[in-house]
Amino acid sequence: MDPSDRVARIQAEWRRERPDLDPEPQGVIGRIHRLAAHLTVELERVYAEHGLGEGEFDVLATLRRAGAPFERAPGELAEHTMVTTGAMSKRLDRLEAAGLVERRAAEGDGRRRVVALTAAGRELIDAAFADHMANEAGLLAELPAADRRALERILSAWLVRVED
Repeated sequence: MDPSDRVARIQAEWRRERPDLDPEPQGVIGRIHRLAAHLTVELERVYAEHGLGEGEFDVLATLRRAGAPFERAPGELAEHTMVTTGAMSKRLDRLEAAGLVERRAAEGDGRRRVVALTAAGRELIDAAFADHMANEAGLLAELPAADRRALERILSAWLVRVED
């Protein structure tokens, strides 16, 4: 372990203070937690450059990747972005006020509502997503390609188990 690694120092202190407990899980969980905090700051910086928060970016990206006509029902959006319908309504209010989405009746079923990207919303998310991908690539550039692939495989397998 790198002696400058903060998690390793914390583990060493716990081993000294509580030798009856094994702090090994902190090696993974602590590092993922610390990396997540650093990554969140870097990701949010790019969203902010486009005038978006993480939630707004998430909604616009979910609509964009739906494909033409770039729309989804509000409940479907909430499901895809893993937020409550109340939180989704607040996000949609902000995005609609900014002219990035519109709420309207679904084609062929006036009772059903959909949320659709406006032309301005599509233009914004296309630019923001391009910058987001460049940012993520830069964040991962420190790792060799083989390590990135191995990490993705491990995290994917773990996430499937946790989410099931």
